[in-house]
Amino acid sequence: MTGTIQNRESFIGQLSSRLQRTAAPKHVERPQWRYTPQHKTLQNLSQDELLAILQKQCTRINTNCIVTSSADLSTAMENVITDNGGGPIMAWQDERFDAYGLTPLFAQTLPEKKIEFHTWDPAVGSDNIALVEKANIGITISDITLAESGTAVLFSEPTHGRTVSFLPTKSIILIPKSSIVPRMTQAAVQIRERLQNGETLASCINFISGPSNSADIEMILVVGVHGPMYMTYIIIDDL
Repeated sequence: MTGTIQNRESFIGQLSSRLQRTAAPKHVERPQWRYTPQHKTLQNLSQDELLAILQKQCTRINTNCIVTSSADLSTAMENVITDNGGGPIMAWQDERFDAYGLTPLFAQTLPEKKIEFHTWDPAVGSDNIALVEKANIGITISDITLAESGTAVLFSEPTHGRTVSFLPTKSIILIPKSSIVPRMTQAAVQIRERLQNGETLASCINFISGPSNSADIEMILVVGVHGPMYMTYIIIDDL
């Protein structure tokens, strides 16, 4: 949807006058900071070292973490689904599932086991919501993964429904090892680079750090407040 901007110049002019500027700036100059600790934190670490940090952080955020090879991914996924009680399941519509060899599991093995499996389909609109809110498990893929905080970054798009990651009782997020970066700093850099390259960004970018929880009332941790109660990261050694 394309909107219109009303009274932009007069609004900016008013702000500039209050800031004692003679004229509104035509563009913003990014400050050159003397110190940039955000870029130095966890720098120069290998992917294996970042993976170790991510695994340790998962123990702190109540997240089950499994590392598997691409060849063993289908078996690992089936085991996690079984351990989490089976279906109904809702997954993104994502060609990466096929690249990872999961299509036979999703399209044949699970239905043969009478495990209900659905794929997010933008063509059916709100009917997706009716399916996903009944789902026991939601399956998504991390686009960027933050080792420091154990955070999976999910970019929504028409085939990547936002609710798949937070309406089901349990969530499984596939994490390519190659997607692991030190921290939020690197995610912000990647997002900015996409903008500078003229790419259209997702309407929603979710930063998910384990199952939903809140500890702001009496500092007592409550899990499953507004999203999945159980979270599993399946890390794919794709390097």
